[in-house]
Amino acid sequence: MLQFSDTTNYNGLIQRFELRIGGESALGSVSGNTIKLKLATVDFNIALDDYNYLAIEHSGMWQWDDFNHSKYPIIKANIVASQRDYSFTTDEQGYYILDIYKVAILTSATATLYTDIEPVDEQDQDDSSGFINESTTTGIPTKYGKTANGIFFDVLPNYAATSGIKLYTNREANHFISSDTTKVPGIPQLHADYLPLRAAELYAQRNSLADYPSLRAERLQMEENIKGYFGRREKDVRHIMRMQPINFR
Repeated sequence: MLQFSDTTNYNGLIQRFELRIGGESALGSVSGNTIKLKLATVDFNIALDDYNYLAIEHSGMWQWDDFNHSKYPIIKANIVASQRDYSFTTDEQGYYILDIYKVAILTSATATLYTDIEPVDEQDQDDSSGFINESTTTGIPTKYGKTANGIFFDVLPNYAATSGIKLYTNREANHFISSDTTKVPGIPQLHADYLPLRAAELYAQRNSLADYPSLRAERLQMEENIKGYFGRREKDVRHIMRMQPINFR
């Protein structure tokens, strides 16, 4: 398992980064310099974000999440009587939420089983009048819209429920800090070398190094491999080819 920094065996992510930006003579030049190590950590976190984006985009029905998160990307929040909108910027661990892709609710104050509700586009769909005209109709929500970092119910809940909202989300990666040494990146280990490669590319671009084009080309090829990996990993899902409907209007 590749850890963030390994100054004993020179087999950490930082050491692989050092080798890429300057060869063997560069070993210790980053890990032994506080400022350079902090700057490199910024590049590694950019690389983690890039990987996270690729993984989310291509993970299909097997939703991606950074392995280093200690809880699953599922959030619960209280339903407040007569409150339509609920804001979600970070999850329960403080990580920024990137997407909300499923919402379920408890349908009463005493309910124990969650029920899925339907997503709608408040601006485009015909059944979105309750969102647009800010209707004061109360009841059990059956639909939700998403705007910015909030969800909006179609009706005002006529009840309150503790942990009455359950959201499935995508979120940011679990980032490194410069003092990390033994921390392992929360991505498949066969892709761990993407991080020092992408960080080295950023460094080479910033410092106008001659090997920037080759680093960029190698990174783009590795990203194709990453996309292919996530596209193939849900082998328990049966993929069915369907005809594309044709609109003759």
